[in-house]
Amino acid sequence: MAAVDLLKPTEPRDQKFSIHVATWNVASAAPPLDLNDLLQLNNQNLNVDIYIIGLQEMNCGIRSLLYDTAFEDPWSSFFMDVLSPRSFIKVSCVRMQGLLLLVFAKHQHLPFIQILSTKSTPTGLFGYWGNKGGVNICLKLYGYYVSIINCHLPPHLANNDQRLEHFDRILEMQNFEEHDIPNILDHDLIFWFGDMNFRIEDFGLHFVRESIKNQCYGELWEKDQLSIAKKRDPLLREFQEGPLLFPPTYKFDRNSSNYDTSEKKRKPAWTDRILWRLKRQPQASLHTPSQPAPHFSLSLRSYISHMMYCISDHKPVTCTFDLEMKPLVSAPLITLIPEGLWTMENDMVISYSLAPDFLYSPWDWIGLYKVGLRHINDYMTYVWVGDNQVSSSDGLNQVYINISDIPETEDQFLLCYYSNNLHSVVGISKPFQIQPRSYFGEDAVGQAHLQM
Repeated sequence: MAAVDLLKPTEPRDQKFSIHVATWNVASAAPPLDLNDLLQLNNQNLNVDIYIIGLQEMNCGIRSLLYDTAFEDPWSSFFMDVLSPRSFIKVSCVRMQGLLLLVFAKHQHLPFIQILSTKSTPTGLFGYWGNKGGVNICLKLYGYYVSIINCHLPPHLANNDQRLEHFDRILEMQNFEEHDIPNILDHDLIFWFGDMNFRIEDFGLHFVRESIKNQCYGELWEKDQLSIAKKRDPLLREFQEGPLLFPPTYKFDRNSSNYDTSEKKRKPAWTDRILWRLKRQPQASLHTPSQPAPHFSLSLRSYISHMMYCISDHKPVTCTFDLEMKPLVSAPLITLIPEGLWTMENDMVISYSLAPDFLYSPWDWIGLYKVGLRHINDYMTYVWVGDNQVSSSDGLNQVYINISDIPETEDQFLLCYYSNNLHSVVGISKPFQIQPRSYFGEDAVGQAHLQM
């Protein structure tokens, strides 16, 4: 039996993570052939850990919604096709009609990401229709609370007050009392993005277009409705945004980079925005000095639009962040250990140890995956830990799993432990190989039992 390191863990060091956020009103279009620029996959200076992707106006006709309910929607499937070969796994998603929010993370981060809640807040048609509103994923990242909101607010220049009302309503509806989660304003980090539909006031169409042509954005910023609202609203002011150094992202003729040439000739605007908010730290006083806050800081690396994409009347916008923090959780709740010689013709034995504070459920399960899995249900086979237990002693548990039906392959595999109580992966093994059925015939019994 493999030994488990019982040494006391050292003080966790500060870690830096790269987070890439994308928002795009896709105007019911299918995915383009190439998303490398949107995801910055060719950027050699960027090593992303987490992708957060928000789409608006996905095709939500009756036929499309029925198909997407039974199968994966085309956009989610396309993102998984692109990201899974790069070791990204879809951690969570939430959809409300045309709104879709996706979170992908590299597999080594899975045991430290706990999905706490997903929520939809419709604000269209007196608050009952989901063509407008917001979708939210609330999670814990290495022990810190993070909320992510993708929204689509009401359109048109004259509806600014309505946009702000919907913004406030979405924020008010992010209560998590039934899950024993703090108020969203007490979360360590909020990402809020989407087609916010804020427009440029006062200036006429010709002036706005000439300013864009000459890349003179200063006067346009001053009349941007969101920038104006932040000066008046203290809470909205707490949400930060990078400098708008790119042209307005709406409205374009389809399949071109020309601003609207239709009869309406809508005025260009920065409708597509990405905001973030860090938790306020309590002010110190003479009687109650503040405690040192754990290290948790966010810095903006880039805030850009991607003008090359022409499938929609909007251009996508992305932000890349560096998140520096001292993890509050530095060890997984479950440590998985593949045991013995793994061959295609044996029942496999898996040993695992539980952290002292882990709440076990007989409905927990361990999945066997090929490296490059798309999402947590993409297993080759799985076992309920309550059914196939072999032994339990000294903090170690053993279960067996039958893999005789798995086709022979030279691919590498992973084991993941899924917690029914936490609705998240809480343990993941190192990659390993399973030897083919002919392995023993090659007189290889004495060779190393795992290829890590």
